[in-house]
Amino acid sequence: MAFDIEHYRIDGKKPFNINTFSTNGKKEIAESKEKRNAILTALSPELDRLQDLLYAEHQRKILIVLQGMDTSGKDGTIRAVFQSVDPLAVRTAYFKAPTTNELDRDYLWRVHNVVPRRGEMVIFNRSHYEDVLVTKVKGWINNEEEKRRLQHIRDFERLLTETGTVILKFFLHISKDEQRTRLQERLDNPEKNWKFNLGDLDDRKLWDDFQQQYQRVINKTATDYAPWYVIPADSKSARNVIIMKILLQVLNGLNMQYPKVDTEGWPDTIE
Repeated sequence: MAFDIEHYRIDGKKPFNINTFSTNGKKEIAESKEKRNAILTALSPELDRLQDLLYAEHQRKILIVLQGMDTSGKDGTIRAVFQSVDPLAVRTAYFKAPTTNELDRDYLWRVHNVVPRRGEMVIFNRSHYEDVLVTKVKGWINNEEEKRRLQHIRDFERLLTETGTVILKFFLHISKDEQRTRLQERLDNPEKNWKFNLGDLDDRKLWDDFQQQYQRVINKTATDYAPWYVIPADSKSARNVIIMKILLQVLNGLNMQYPKVDTEGWPDTIE
C-alpha cells in the first residue's frame, strides 16, 4: 500500500474531527510489530543523510512539535525515530510547568528562545500548545485569552516559517483504553514507577475535555505553512514508522543541496 501523507495532514482547509481519526495504525504500515520495526530500521539511514544535508546546506531550520496526552509516546518517538541522527545538529527541548523566571515574561518567550538555528533540527517534547491546552481545560485562562493566544501562535509560526523554519506538528492520537494500559504498566513495573505521576490521573478524569480542546486547537492552528499531522499512537511501532515516513517525505521535498566549494588550488592527493 502506497503511503499517503495527506491521510494524516491537517492544514485548515477542512474541519478536523478527532473522532473520525483512528488511534490504531497497525494495518496502515504492516501486520506485525517485527515488520514495522524492520521498516523503521531500513528508513533510518535516509533520515541521517537528510539531517547531514540540512546541516551542511546551513539554510533551513526544522522544528518538530510532539503533542499528545500522557503516555502517548513523545519520549518513545524521540528515542526510536531519531536514534541514528547526529546529536551535534539535533536538539530536544522539553516544556514542563513554567518557572518563576518564565512566568515573569510572555508565555512564548521560553519557546522562541529555543527554536532551531540554521542547519539545525529541534524537537519540542510538548510545546507552546500547552498554553492553550492545559491552561484552557483547567480553567486558568478564559475564552478571550485563549482567542488571543491562538492568534499569537499562528503569527509566531508564520514568523518562523517566513524566516526559514519548516514546522511539522505531530499530534500523537492515543485511545483512553491504551492510556489506561500504559499507566497501569507504570504502576506495576518497578522499572517504570519513576514515570508515574498522580497528576496524570487528574488529567485522565478530564479526558473528554482534553479531546475537545485538542480538536479545537488543531482546527484553529492548522495552516498550510504549519500543518498538523494526526498520528495513530496506540501502536508504538506503527506510530514511529508513520512519523518517519512523513519526515522523510517533507525533508526530501525541500530539495536541499550540499554547498558548492571552490576547489581551485586543492591538491589531488594528500601526502
